[in-house]
Amino acid sequence: MLVDPSLSSINRSSGAGDPHRGGPSSVNVARNFAGANADCSALPAVRTVGLGKRYGDFEALADLDLTIPRGEVFGLLGPNGAGKTTLIRTLLGFIHRTSGHAEVMGIDPAIDSVAVRRQVSYLPGDARLPRHMRGHSVLKFFADIQPEGDLDHSLAIAERLELDLRRMVSFMSTGMRQKLAIAAVIGSRAPLLILDEPTANLDPTVRSRVLEMVMAAKNDGRTVIFSSHVLSEIEEVCDSVVLLRRGRLAHRQSLSDLKARHRIVARGSLGDANRATGSMIVPDSIAAFVPSVQCDEATGRVTIETSGDLAPVLPWLASLGLSEIRVEAFGLRAVYDAVHFDEVPAL
Repeated sequence: MLVDPSLSSINRSSGAGDPHRGGPSSVNVARNFAGANADCSALPAVRTVGLGKRYGDFEALADLDLTIPRGEVFGLLGPNGAGKTTLIRTLLGFIHRTSGHAEVMGIDPAIDSVAVRRQVSYLPGDARLPRHMRGHSVLKFFADIQPEGDLDHSLAIAERLELDLRRMVSFMSTGMRQKLAIAAVIGSRAPLLILDEPTANLDPTVRSRVLEMVMAAKNDGRTVIFSSHVLSEIEEVCDSVVLLRRGRLAHRQSLSDLKARHRIVARGSLGDANRATGSMIVPDSIAAFVPSVQCDEATGRVTIETSGDLAPVLPWLASLGLSEIRVEAFGLRAVYDAVHFDEVPAL
């Protein structure tokens, strides 16, 4: 967990001083939510049912059902104000939900938010660091107060990021402070990492190294919630992604399914057999691989979307006599734009 040191909710205490704590233990709450005989270690990393957060008449989150399995990199996407940060802060117990239920690593944050935060290492989008400390002291500070803190690991990350830890935070550039925050957060051995815009203010080389560290955390069996506006980063590291819009879950997408889709753009004639209908006839043998075909006879432009292996589609494409063929991955941009412009993604 990385926040202003004045927020002393991350410590090695039992959580008895947590103002949100009370009633039954967090373990019992998790079992009641998942079933009386539930094994908390087998529960998802995050699960919400009908989660909502209101500020007067404004719904920051509305009826959100979400499951994040353990051991994967999970992407959060959405425009500013979509509810991403509200969701994260609600899961961590920093703000109170107004409806629904939630659990993080088998613990209800409304019952025992300190127990939740002991399981999490969190990089907020506006990470604040003690400006009077030097880099090395900052890493030691957060390693000491985080139950799963690992100073040696944080130092190794800082070295990989080529960060000068002798400097005081007040004399660091914005990019250097971001590197320091990353070293403190990813250096922890907490089972759940929550990274909100982790590559902001970083150059392309450092961005690549941070993404490699995210994948390394996944390979170590940890779960990562990765929030970013950079679609290429989501595509590179995430197993699945959800798109939030106006506080609601607008779309959920498996990246492996998305990567199996392609868009083929070409020019050519529809042919006499197809000209009357203004469409292209897709043989039954490959119909399952071609969910969408759009033809514009006036321009000769043909756009074909495919699903799965391209091999069954290629002989048919070759028989069409098309020219200027371009094959491209369907891409997360198409999904994002479809959600943003109130269209239903054809997935």
